[in-house]
Parts: sequence; structure tokens; C-alpha cells
Amino acid sequence: MPFVSQVALPPAPPRRPTRLVAHGDVRIDDYYWLRDRSNPEVIAYLQTENDYAGAVMADTTPLQESLFQEMRSRIRETDSTAPVADGGYWYYQRTVAGLDYPIYCRRAGTLDAPEEVLLDVNQLAAGHAFCEVGEFAVSPDHRLLAYAYDVDGNELFTIVVKDLITGALLDDRITGAYYGLEWSNDGRTFFYTTVDAAHRPDTVWRHDLGAAQAADVRLLHEPDERFFVTLYKTRSKRFIVVHLRSNMTTEAHLIDADAPAAPRLVAARRQGREYRIEHRSDHLYILTNDHAEDFRVMVTPVDHPAEAVWQPLLPEAAGVLIERIDLFQDHLVALEWTGGVKRVRVVRLTPDAPGLESTHWIEFPEAAYAVSVAENPTFASATVRLQYSSLKTPPTVYAYDMDTRRLTVLKQDEIANYNPDDYVTRRLWATAPDGIQAPISLVCHKDTVLDGRNPCLLYSYGAYGASSEPGFRANRLSLLERGFVFAVAHIRGGSELGRAWYHNGKLHHKQNSFSDFIAAAEALMAAGYTRPDRLTIMGRSAGGLLMGAVTNQRPDLFAGVIAGVPFVDVLTTMLDPSIPLTVIEYEEWGNPADPDLYAVMRAYSPYDNLAPRPYPPILVTAGLHDPRVGYWEPAKYVARLRQLKTDDNVVLLKTNMTAGHGGASGRYDYLRETAFEYAFLLKVVGKA
Repeated sequence: MPFVSQVALPPAPPRRPTRLVAHGDVRIDDYYWLRDRSNPEVIAYLQTENDYAGAVMADTTPLQESLFQEMRSRIRETDSTAPVADGGYWYYQRTVAGLDYPIYCRRAGTLDAPEEVLLDVNQLAAGHAFCEVGEFAVSPDHRLLAYAYDVDGNELFTIVVKDLITGALLDDRITGAYYGLEWSNDGRTFFYTTVDAAHRPDTVWRHDLGAAQAADVRLLHEPDERFFVTLYKTRSKRFIVVHLRSNMTTEAHLIDADAPAAPRLVAARRQGREYRIEHRSDHLYILTNDHAEDFRVMVTPVDHPAEAVWQPLLPEAAGVLIERIDLFQDHLVALEWTGGVKRVRVVRLTPDAPGLESTHWIEFPEAAYAVSVAENPTFASATVRLQYSSLKTPPTVYAYDMDTRRLTVLKQDEIANYNPDDYVTRRLWATAPDGIQAPISLVCHKDTVLDGRNPCLLYSYGAYGASSEPGFRANRLSLLERGFVFAVAHIRGGSELGRAWYHNGKLHHKQNSFSDFIAAAEALMAAGYTRPDRLTIMGRSAGGLLMGAVTNQRPDLFAGVIAGVPFVDVLTTMLDPSIPLTVIEYEEWGNPADPDLYAVMRAYSPYDNLAPRPYPPILVTAGLHDPRVGYWEPAKYVARLRQLKTDDNVVLLKTNMTAGHGGASGRYDYLRETAFEYAFLLKVVGKA
């Protein structure tokens, strides 16, 4: 049934035409002025839209409260993570019923020792509508804690240092930092990154304890606007790696964590060549796509890492993408994608030399799942901790003994009033217009009848090579219990079927992502799972671009759309290198200075392809402090969509005025945001 509101539309924002010209193509943007957040008219417009969204959804207020309470009731509100042993302590986080944020703790020696509270984020967040701890780094001697926090949602952090013996904060204070924080092994120095005017992390700094930030030493500055600077420490604790990356090319520099000095280059960047460094004994282990589209593992001596002496350890296997490697004293763990499924490979290494003794794959209890390597601070261990879930199996922390090949459950999230046996997971394949088969993962109640009448939520992302893993979300049960089918479309632009799957969903081939998603929707209908007036879709960020593009191309196919913080104003953003992240995105979407790539983006950019036609009900979200997708993109999109569409279906804009790209930071506020979105979905399929 149509979702038509009886609430009067708010006044449309004034149309102030701005003429945008590129390659002879003239675009008139009536709402370009909305990008000026200092303009009181802009803030007033966003607030008016929030008020309108609240009024339209007012009749679902009891439903939203019911959804919130049932989502809250499923989780164990007072809980703790599986403790991790490190340096004579057991580290863990715990939550307390009624409190929004985690509490970081440890116990010395044994799990029944007295608890030490290292950081209570609830206290840190007091008086703030938003709070994120971006980095949490205990010094190697376990006496100090450096942590980075953001209370604005703009991903600019303040770093402070706490003495874990006295509980006092040191005088050290770093402002304007970004993600990335690593200690030297003597605990006297730490390293961090800062951003440029376009919010690109471009500089690595060394801070000596007790010094003012003004005295910090700049160790590396990256002038190329295509590259991000990131930091990580090898699991051996020997090196801090300065990892420079664009969307197609990487370069690594090493800082000796025992004797920090100027970063040392491993191998100079070469366009299109990616590599990532790990360390064991006297060798570096290098995961690279050099002469291997799906990546291979090479080794080279620490003292002479030049690429001319790189030697193969794990060869490439076509169609098997090696996504990540983790090194242990005697083992290598590789995460691989093949046939749309992620698997974990374990390699026994020869002692003190870069050779292979044996290799095997971990057997999990289900055919499709989400898995990642969890926290494993102990290098000299034969046990790897893994985080596992599936569309019906709650998050589970496993300990896997790499020698005995035994998989042990350390902790599984408790979900109240939930029986996984009531649900089934399945895999379908959709045929795209070019004949390519794209996988679909889905979950539904075991009693679901395939008569086409089921409401369905189809989700996808499809960009940056990021694969959409079929993992568990407890909140999703509120839809499944109301008869929904939940499905994930593994479209091109991700890496589920190897690196070529990514390459064929970007740049000139971006239309494949949209065609795959539409094909997935049609496959669900052909299989009897749903029909157009029952099919809803959702995507965030680049997945929000996907929502805008497929809704323009097939508005008849969907009953409702949620576009979260959507990248919908592709051309205008990509033509403005002053906007955060634009230049680094050239290798993903294309540089519009190239007429051919401009034409490609012009053909799908959601904002530029809105047209006088009927559209389904749409909920669009934004974050006022979002540094990744400017709030003005969703705001402009909604204004222009309302201006052009020919139907009476609801279009809502909901802006979080105190947060950024990820939305609310507190867990209860997040549940309320989810309850609002689910109420919208239930309303558009007539189940509110």
C-alpha cells in the first residue's frame, strides 16, 4: 500500500541556481547553497525536516517504542567480552545496563583477581551528545594508557595519557589527531597521525612523553593527495609500519619499535601495486598483488627488503583472493575469499626460516558465515582467536589450536528469546544482464512460504572491494519475527568472488554494481520470496549511492528505500578537490577531468539523474558533522527529489545534528535510530 502522509510538507528550501559546467555539460544546481553549514538557513532547514520526519512517523511512536524495547531485551545489557591475555594481565570490556558506553578493564594474573577500571567511556562522554574512543593503546610495560577520543563526530581526536598505577592523567595532550596510535617498545614515545585541510591523514608524528605537542617530530609527510597515511604495529612487536595507501597503490615504511628512528622504505610505490607488511624472525612477509591479481605472499630479509629479492611463499590461486595475513611465531593465518565464501587458511611455518611445513583450512559448522581474526596479542602462541557469526548464529569468539586443529567456543553472545533453529539460511544466484552470476545470502523463518507475499529487506554495499559478509545482527530479529526475509546481495564492487569482482564494479564498470543489485531483487521475486510492493532496500554511504542509482533506474521494483548517509551527489563532489576525501576517491569512481569517466558518472549520479517519475517511499539519513559524506548531499537529494517526483509517496530526511558518518555513538540512541528505520520499513509494507 502507498505510504502517503497527511502531514503538510515543510516549506521547500529556496532554489538558488548555481551553474556548474564541465566538458561542455551544463548542470543547474538549485541547492548548491545548502553546503554552507554556517548559514542559519541551512540549520533551520535541517531541523524543519527532522520535525517533519517526526510528525510523519508520529503514528508509529508506539511501534518504535515496542521495537526499541524488544531490541534492548534481546541483548545482555550487563555483559563483558571474552578476556584476552597480554603481558600478565587479562584485558576485557564490559557494559552495564542503562549505560551507553563500554568500560575498559583488566585483571592482573588471574581472572579472579581484583578488577582495574582503565577507562569508563560513560564518564568520558558525560555532558556530550556524542563520544567515540578511536584508539586505545596500553604501553608495552602495561603502566600507561594512551587513548584518543572525539566528542563531535568529525573524526578529529584528542589523545591523552593515563598513568595506570596512580590513575592520574599526564600533562601530555594531543589535539587534531586521526586514527592510528602506536607505542615504542620502551613506552617513552608514541606515534600518531594528523590530517590536512581536506581531512586526509597525511602526516606521522612522534611524541615524547612530557613534551608539548609543538615539540613533536614530524617523521613523514605524504604530499600526494591520493594517499592516506596509516599506522600499525606488527604482531611480533618489532616494527611500527607506516602504511601509505591509495585505492590502487600502497607503500610501506618501517620504524624500529626498539630504537625509533626515521622510517625506512621497504619498496617504492608503483602504480597499481599493493602490498602489506608483516614480520617474523629475520624476514618480512608481504601480502601483495604484484604479478598476482588475487594476491600472493612473498618473503624478504628484514635487513634487505628490496623487491628484487622478494621470494614466493604462498603462490596466487586464481579466483581465491587472499584478503589478509596474520603472523605467529610458528604459523601464518590467511583470510581468503572464494566462490562468495570466506575461509581461514592455517599454514605451519618452518622454524626460523620462511618455509612451509603444512597447510589446512578451518572447518566451520555452516556453509556461509562471517569470520575475522580477533585480538591476538601473543605472538608466540599456537592459538588464534576468531570472531564468527552467520545470518542466524550470534557472534561467537572461537579459540582455534593451530596444531591440534581444535575449535573451542570462548564466548557466544546471549540473545534472549531466540532459537536459531527457527530460521534457515540459503544461497541464491542472480543472473546479471551480461550473464554473470551474483550470489545472494538470505535468512528467513523456517516456516516461510514461497508465495511471493513475504516482506523482504535487501541490503548491499558494493564498493572499495569491501565484501558484504553474511553476519548476525540481533536487531534484525525484529524484522524476521514479523515475517521479513533478509537478504544480502554480493554485487560487483565487493571482493566476494576475487579481485576481478571488485575491478568489474568500479570506474567504467560501476553500472555492473547496480545491474547486479537489480538482478538480485528480480531473483528473489522469481524464487517466490517477495514481490515489488513488499521489497524494501537499504544501503549506507557508498551503499547509499547504490540505493539512489537503482531507485532511479527501477523505481517500480521497490516498496521502500533507506539510504543512509548516501553519497548521492557524485559529480559535484568529485569535481571539488577541496571536499574531504575527493582526490583519493578518483581511483574508485574516476577523475571527472577525464571526459570518458565524467560521462560514466554523469550517467548514474543519483542527484543528477532524478527525473519527473513516480518514486517509492524513501528515508534518507545524514550526520551534520560527517567528514566522509557531507550532510548537504542527502539534504540536496531530498529537496530535488521532492521537486521532481510525480507521486505522493513520502520522502523523509532525518539528520543527526550531533553525530557524523556512523550515527549515534551511544548504544541506546543507536537502538532508537534503528527502531525509527524499522518502523519506516514496516509502514511501507503495511505491517506497522
